[in-house]
Amino acid sequence: MEKLTFYALSAPEKLDRIGAYLSERLIRDVGRHRYGYVCIAMEALDQLLMACHCQSINLFVESFLKMVAKLLESEKPNLQILGTNSFVKFANIEEDTPSYHRSYDFFVSRFSEMCHSSHDDLEIKTKIRMSGIKGLQGVVRKTVNDELQANIWDPQHMDKIVPSLLFNLQHVEEAESRSPSPLQAPEKEKENPAELAERCLRELLGRAAFGNIKNAIKPVLIHLDNHSLWEPKVFAIRCFKIIMYSIQPQHSHLVIQQLLSHLDANSRSAATVRAGIVEVLSEAAVIAATGSVGPTVLEMFNTLLRQLRLSIDYALTGSYDGAASLGTKIIKEHEERMFQEAVIKTIGSFASTLPTYQRSEVILFIMSKVPLPSLHHPVETGRTGENRNRLTQIMLLKSLLQVSTGFQCSNMMSALPSNFLDRLLSTALMEDAEIRLFVLEILISFIDRHGNRHKFSTISTLSDISVLKLKVDKCSRQDTVFMKKHSQQLYRHIYLSCKEETNMQTHYEALYGLLALLSIELANEEVVVDLIRLVLAVQDVAQVNEENLPVYNRCALYALGAAYLNLISQLTTVPAFCQHIHEVIETRKKEAPYMLPEDVFVEKPRLSANLDGVVIEFLFRQSKISEVLGGSGYNSDRLCLPYIPQLTDEDRLSKRRSIGETISLQVEVESRNSPEKEERVPAEEITYETLKKAIVDSVAVEEQERERRRQVVEKFQKAPFEEIAAHCGARASLLQSKLNQIFEITIRPPPSPSGTITAAYGQPQNHSIPVYEMKFPDLCVY
Repeated sequence: MEKLTFYALSAPEKLDRIGAYLSERLIRDVGRHRYGYVCIAMEALDQLLMACHCQSINLFVESFLKMVAKLLESEKPNLQILGTNSFVKFANIEEDTPSYHRSYDFFVSRFSEMCHSSHDDLEIKTKIRMSGIKGLQGVVRKTVNDELQANIWDPQHMDKIVPSLLFNLQHVEEAESRSPSPLQAPEKEKENPAELAERCLRELLGRAAFGNIKNAIKPVLIHLDNHSLWEPKVFAIRCFKIIMYSIQPQHSHLVIQQLLSHLDANSRSAATVRAGIVEVLSEAAVIAATGSVGPTVLEMFNTLLRQLRLSIDYALTGSYDGAASLGTKIIKEHEERMFQEAVIKTIGSFASTLPTYQRSEVILFIMSKVPLPSLHHPVETGRTGENRNRLTQIMLLKSLLQVSTGFQCSNMMSALPSNFLDRLLSTALMEDAEIRLFVLEILISFIDRHGNRHKFSTISTLSDISVLKLKVDKCSRQDTVFMKKHSQQLYRHIYLSCKEETNMQTHYEALYGLLALLSIELANEEVVVDLIRLVLAVQDVAQVNEENLPVYNRCALYALGAAYLNLISQLTTVPAFCQHIHEVIETRKKEAPYMLPEDVFVEKPRLSANLDGVVIEFLFRQSKISEVLGGSGYNSDRLCLPYIPQLTDEDRLSKRRSIGETISLQVEVESRNSPEKEERVPAEEITYETLKKAIVDSVAVEEQERERRRQVVEKFQKAPFEEIAAHCGARASLLQSKLNQIFEITIRPPPSPSGTITAAYGQPQNHSIPVYEMKFPDLCVY
């Protein structure tokens, strides 16, 4: 061998003939089953290959690869392993000269076949599979970085390599189930095909460039589909963890896009399959968020929300094609509910990894998808449409709650922008109690920035709130600006939420938490005063009972007011205020415990049969509170004013009409000799009763407004185009005529101070009195 090596190095032009001779001998010995000579020939080829690196080595390599292929074609496992080991040695050699015509298609196919070996002998099967994995690893190393070689990233190769590696990864449980003795453990670990396959897969993905990620991931998805590996989802999650930690961080969003596309492609698959894909997406997205997610943030949430809507449709219809199927509806509903929970969990887990600015965008994006019954956001009508709208609203609000949990933003103006807050609060007054509760919890999540939320989970009248260990910071300037802009809007919705008849204990606990957090996070002296006025107004609601609330609701409002005033009195640390609150609470404990949270917010509330005879000693008096707080520097004049909700914003969902819809302050423009209006109509006298009647909404007006808007929405959805165009054209003509009339009035010369009547409307003016001839009154002396 030494002489042969010396001869080959000194006469490299003879290498191709040496290789051809050895190849011929090896093929002949294989056919004659002379395996000892086969091993000698392969050893000679290996040593020559390792020693020689001349330019003419390409012809020698062709002979070498022909011999390896001959060994791999053999049915003898030992020859297959021998050929694989020689190929691995060859793969580790860096060649000096490129080869333009070498092909590795046979080796990819053969090594992939060896990875799926099903030999009867377990030990031999393991060796063959490991040889196949090593061979694939050698092919990858030889070709992946050489542009002149066959492109290993082509789908025809990836569709063989990747499934072969995943097939061996699947059987790691089988390998682990065989518990070897401690002395044999290290040897067994070395012989584990699963570990070798994982190492090879990591190396393959680590070498993948930007344009090759798709070809590498697609076979993984197909393999998981073909073998139904989404439902247990353990193996699928493990695979994608390997993928996400192996690829370059800047390529993470490509994997996310592949998963999203696969989820869309499986939108009609079983809910358990879709739930498995979503779980894998959740794990992958969390890993990707630590690197570079790229432009896929909103795309991911958009896909998840679309799948949520489809799942709601499937649950309502009981089938994937829209036709009802009674036999499978219950099973489908249960499965779809599991899928919906998985989607919501994924939305929350991914959002928790995003930076604040991206999280804010996601929050606005989800809120824009919530269906609201207004002209800009038409909703479906009918029983099925109402159920779909309600389920969609609940699922999206659940998603929003997941995203908002733990959201930290120092500036409330950024956390709750006007467009988001308007849409959120418009859902706070819906008839559905579950939706209202979600809105309250979302508001609490945004406002709670110091982790005080859980300390107000139960409503109580603690004599010393220091045991709560509240984290209180001074109200910042940005918070003050936010409250100046939005406080009345928040107060109004809290007040109207308290009056809802369908409120349960959880609603009152959420309202108490919201009031408490407003007092701790966003309160200055003005806010404290307004919150006290608000709670006293809620007490008046329970006392007067114009809404005909049930006894439980009235007792709950009394108890809510007592708990909040007890808290705010200790936060303000005004002794006289604390004393008054304490006296009323003690009086209630003795004579009216049904007005305190300890008796109301329990599993079996202890209520009073009659609340009409509540004496003044049981109530918190506004005059007394304004007196004691006024002495401590608070605005006593403002405290004396009873709280009246500011009805200036349009309530889209509750259909309560706003002042802008009930009061029209008409400015009378005097138009003389108008062809439409010859006589001056006297303006209606505006009195206190008129304003009160205009402001206070009645149930009848509410119903009429709801019906009118429903008809408008239905008309624009179902009416023919010609009818809609004619209607809009008529309105445009009317508007134009009014504008023409206004322009005619405004462009005429002003009336003469001398009292002379100007020309009639539409008639040309003959003359105008000069200013120096005008007669001014005696008072105009200058």
